[in-house]
Amino acid sequence: MTRDFEFLAERSEAAKAAGGNARPVKMWTRGVPVEDQAKQQLLNTASMPFIFKHLAVMPDVHYGIGSTVGSVIPTKGAIIPAAVGVDIGCGMMAWQLTLSAKDLPDSLAAIRTDIERAVPHGFVTTQGRALKGGWETAPAAVSTRWRKLEGRYNAILEKHPRIAHKRPVHQLGSLGTGNHFIELCLDESDAVWVMLHSGSRGPGNQIGQYFIELARQDMRTHFINLPDRDLAYLAEGTEHFDDYWEALTWAQEYAWENRQAMMDSVLRVLRDHLPPFKIGEQAVNCHHNYVARETHFGEDVLITRKGAVRAAEGVMGIIPGSMGARSFIVRGKGNVESFCSCSHGAGRAMSRTQAKKQFTLEDHARDTAGIECRKDADVIDETPKAYKDIDAVMAAQAALVDIVHTLRQVVCVKG
Repeated sequence: MTRDFEFLAERSEAAKAAGGNARPVKMWTRGVPVEDQAKQQLLNTASMPFIFKHLAVMPDVHYGIGSTVGSVIPTKGAIIPAAVGVDIGCGMMAWQLTLSAKDLPDSLAAIRTDIERAVPHGFVTTQGRALKGGWETAPAAVSTRWRKLEGRYNAILEKHPRIAHKRPVHQLGSLGTGNHFIELCLDESDAVWVMLHSGSRGPGNQIGQYFIELARQDMRTHFINLPDRDLAYLAEGTEHFDDYWEALTWAQEYAWENRQAMMDSVLRVLRDHLPPFKIGEQAVNCHHNYVARETHFGEDVLITRKGAVRAAEGVMGIIPGSMGARSFIVRGKGNVESFCSCSHGAGRAMSRTQAKKQFTLEDHARDTAGIECRKDADVIDETPKAYKDIDAVMAAQAALVDIVHTLRQVVCVKG
C-alpha cells in the first residue's frame, strides 16, 4: 500500500547531537515545493525532546519564526510559544447565504466600499468610525462581546501587566493587516458565501511576544541550549506554563469572537445591498494557529497547529486560496498520521519583499481580473503568484480531507 506522506530523511546537526532521539517528520507535500530553510526548521523542531511520535507537515508548509508555518507539532509536557506565534487563534470563518449569483448587482464596488467602512481594517482611519484599524468608539454589539472576555483578561493582567493592550475592546471586530481578508464568494452552484480571515489582533500579539521572551529567559536561567532560540519552551507544571495556557486560551476565544463580530458587520452591509436572505446550511468557524489538548495514538497530548486546521473525521474546515485562486470548504477524514489535520491555505511561495520586487501592478491586475478588490502597489505582496498553487496543495492532501464546496471570490477586502 502506498503511503500518503513522505519522510523528511535528512537529519540536522541538532538531531545528531540529540543522540538519535529526534522524531520522524512526515510530510504531505507530494508535488509541492518545500524550501531548504523550512526543511531545516522542521528538523530542528523534531529534535526537541518532548515531541510526541512525529511532526506532521502540511502541503502549504513554508519558513516561519522558530517553526515552519504549515506544521502540526504534538508535544508532551511543554509548549513552544514561538511555534504558536503572535497571531494566536488566527483562523477562518465562512457562512453560506440563501442567495445566488443572480442576486448580486452588476457592479460590486459599492459593496466592497461599504464593507471597508463597516469593518476597521489595516491602519485605516475613517472619520467617526475607525481609528488606525480599530473602532473609534466600539459599537454596542462589540462591547457586549467584550464583556464576556473582560474579566479573564483583567485577571491575566494582574499577574502580567506588561501584556496589557491600550485598546483591546476597540480592536474586537476588526480585520488587521497582511494576509487577513473578507471575501464574498460563489460556490460551484453559484450560492453566495461570506468568508473572512483574522485572529486575536493586538491583544493576542502582546500575549505572544511576552511569553516568547519569557520562554527565552527560562532557557537562559536553566542553561538550556537550543538549535534555535525561537524553540524556547515552557514546561508543563511550571507557573509560566500555567499562565501562558490561561492567556493563550483567552486569546483564542478573543479571536473567535473577533470573527463573529466582523461577520455581523458584513451581513449588515449585505442586507442593505441585496435581497432578503438567511444563513444557509453550512457555517464554519475554525482556528488554524492555536494549541489544543487532544488524544492521539491513545495518549493525551498538546497539539500546536501552526498554520494547520483540525480535520477530524466529519469536522468541517476552510482552506483558502490567494486573492485570485479558488478556496475550499472541506470535511476532515480523520487521518491519524496527520494528527487529524490539514493545511490552512496555499502557503507562501516567496517572501513579501521578494513578491514586491518580482511582480508588477499589471501582473496583479491580470491575476485578479474579475474580482472586486484592491489593485494598488500596497497589496502586491499578497498577489496570487506570491502563493503556492492551491490545486497542487489540495492534491497533496487528498488523504486528509474531502472537498465539499469550491469557492471563487467576487469581492476581496484586504487590510
